[in-house]
Amino acid sequence: MDEVKTVDIAIRDFCAWYGDFQALHNLSFDVFTKSVTALIGPSGCGKSTFLWWINRMNDLVESARCTGSMTLGDVDLLDSKLDVVDLRRRVGMVFQKPNPFPKSIYDNIAFGPRLHAKWKKSDLDDLVERSLTQAALWDEVKDRLNKSALGLSGGQQQRLCIARTLAVEPDVLLMDEPASALDPKSTARIEDLIGELQKDYTIVIVTHNMQQASRISDQTVFFYEGRLVEWGQTTELFTNPKERQTEDYVTGRFG
Repeated sequence: MDEVKTVDIAIRDFCAWYGDFQALHNLSFDVFTKSVTALIGPSGCGKSTFLWWINRMNDLVESARCTGSMTLGDVDLLDSKLDVVDLRRRVGMVFQKPNPFPKSIYDNIAFGPRLHAKWKKSDLDDLVERSLTQAALWDEVKDRLNKSALGLSGGQQQRLCIARTLAVEPDVLLMDEPASALDPKSTARIEDLIGELQKDYTIVIVTHNMQQASRISDQTVFFYEGRLVEWGQTTELFTNPKERQTEDYVTGRFG
């Protein structure tokens, strides 16, 4: 029997606009719990726009509006009364370029938890160590926690940003091309890390790299010009796509 998958994020008939420009058209698909969902498609097809709606970052864009529904469990992600600060704790975001704060490594990790609660020093120390360990960075930085995070390499900075996101104990991790600015060795570390993290987190990742999507994801969603062309199990979508357009894209005929 096939394992019954539980849905973490359900998207139904979702459309989005910036002013008069419709960026996304009638998207409907599911993001499953503790799985990696890859969003693929050419530049400008709406992948990052969609990711930003999950995290409500488009609230900062005056001309942005949407219709349809998007739910995280029983939470309506599009509810205008939703506490977006709490949402962004539950749904963490890792960006394309590492963006550590100009603070110490320790204070980068402790920043979010301190916003949400009062911590005993010993508990915060444990949380910092646990988050850095989860992000496969602890052994590299444990002796320089009070040094500036800006002194880390690019790959280390990106893993620090992942650790910073994990420190507030999210349910979902959104990753917008987290390895595109990194060298191949650092990219491999990030991919290995994603494989480890999916044991505990639901992950949605935007990637331009077809090989990366096929290596790390359980489901793949193919976007083209703001529309969902096809979505399904990654192995199926890459080896036996239902749509000719999908086949053309994943085999490199366009994009």
